Amino acid sequence: MTGRTDRRGFLIGTGLVAGAALGSSPARAHAERDGLTWLAGDHHVHSQYSNDAMYPVATQVERAARHGLSWLTITDHGNVPFAKYSVAPLVADIVAARQKYEDMLVFTGLEWNIPAGEHTTLMLAPGRNEGSLLQEFVTRFDARVNGTRDGTPANEAIAVQALKFLQNAVATGRIADALVLPNHPSRLGINSPAETRTWRDTAPGIVIGMEGAPGHQAAGLPAPGMARGRGLYDSAPGKFSFPGYPAESYRTWGGFDWTTATVGGFWDSLLAEGKPWWITTTSDGHQGCGDWVKNPVDRLDQQGYDDIPYDSEGHTFNNTGRFPDPVNAGRPIVEYSSFPPGAYNKTWVGVTGRGHREVMRAMRAGRMWVCLGDLVAGLDVRLRPRGSRGPGVAMGGTLRACRGDVVEVVVRIDLADRPNFAGLVPKLARVDLIVGAVTGPAADRSVLHAPLTKVARSWDVRERSGTVELVHRITVDGPFYVRVRGTDGKRSAPGHHGAAVDPAGPAIDVVGKSDPWEDLWCYSNPVFAAVRR
Repeated sequence: MTGRTDRRGFLIGTGLVAGAALGSSPARAHAERDGLTWLAGDHHVHSQYSNDAMYPVATQVERAARHGLSWLTITDHGNVPFAKYSVAPLVADIVAARQKYEDMLVFTGLEWNIPAGEHTTLMLAPGRNEGSLLQEFVTRFDARVNGTRDGTPANEAIAVQALKFLQNAVATGRIADALVLPNHPSRLGINSPAETRTWRDTAPGIVIGMEGAPGHQAAGLPAPGMARGRGLYDSAPGKFSFPGYPAESYRTWGGFDWTTATVGGFWDSLLAEGKPWWITTTSDGHQGCGDWVKNPVDRLDQQGYDDIPYDSEGHTFNNTGRFPDPVNAGRPIVEYSSFPPGAYNKTWVGVTGRGHREVMRAMRAGRMWVCLGDLVAGLDVRLRPRGSRGPGVAMGGTLRACRGDVVEVVVRIDLADRPNFAGLVPKLARVDLIVGAVTGPAADRSVLHAPLTKVARSWDVRERSGTVELVHRITVDGPFYVRVRGTDGKRSAPGHHGAAVDPAGPAIDVVGKSDPWEDLWCYSNPVFAAVRR
């Protein structure tokens, strides 16, 4: 294809990615700064062992590597066929992929239907027991397997039991490590603030944060794309939804979950308690918008196809726990909701060494930042004493200072200098510094609001190039935290709590009319400051 009918021209003209010939995202970066190596990854990717996906494990690993990732987790859906048939062959495929793609760190995982709640990433460290633990866990604790989906107190208690099981498995050495992160937390409104706090407090070293920006971002592409909500966020409250969530929380804001995008909102309410609670972003990779392949029984006009035979012997997903390899669709499928792993959503993790355990340690420590559409190539946020020549305290860490001390927030951003998956070189327009007071444990575990958090400063960086360094000074008068977000500036609106709190935050995404490539954001995780006694 040539001219305005090539991939880039088609994208620019209609907002759609059109075909595998698009090429790849910026190459994998192992950016190093102040003792940390930053690796991009994705903890929420599906394979042919999911009842609504299609790619072999090895194909997903190869696609992730091609689009700039260094680590990923295969998280197929928990359900009865998966529990009955899929675990052993899935783990075998993951082990084989680790051997074939030695530069990729591939994790075994599960998209766990947490009892009484939403989908949740379970991420396991490699080891001889990863398969047996996954088999026992999904059989005993997945809500679609044991019938515990309803938001009842009894089912909430089973979720707590499951988290204690994981905690014990790590403590006893049955598994080297395990992490849990709720996915698309506001999509259905069924993860209440109190439940989330309970999960975190039950196993604080395992339940470490949430998917701050969901996958399925291609779902927002206008027709002939799927023309739904970004992230498939286009639902309404249901029977078990938390009644305190506003209608706006069922939509994304600049592609991010409402709990993340709202300055002074739920995420900030956890940080204001001083709780380590980190955000990530993932592809939720089921298919590939614009790819020329499809599931062999996907008719594109229906939601479910797990009971449709895919061969002459009557095999279905329901009686095998697996789909055969995808087939040529004869055209690019623009109706699919997922971009390939790494093509749009990236979670960057700052490690001190290479390996699966190092990635998990860095995630637990909060050394992470997230980006949509490769808006920036690097983001580093530090707190340091004024005048210090040292590197300062990185994301997830805590700087200790005395009242009256002046500390500096130092933000370093490597601007994008190459085309992203859409063939466009993103341009960062503005950087916002968000500051909040740490006030201690919340008396109301359903609280959604941190009233002492707001945008403290914004920088216009449209005329900058290369690496941008931004510095802001704060006089310490109590414990606080800082976090940073950046935007291409194309869609902004006053935040949920008003312009005095957030004058130009992300705008709500309109169902069917939200081109994800024309509304890009990046977010850091926080750095805390504590007061010496």
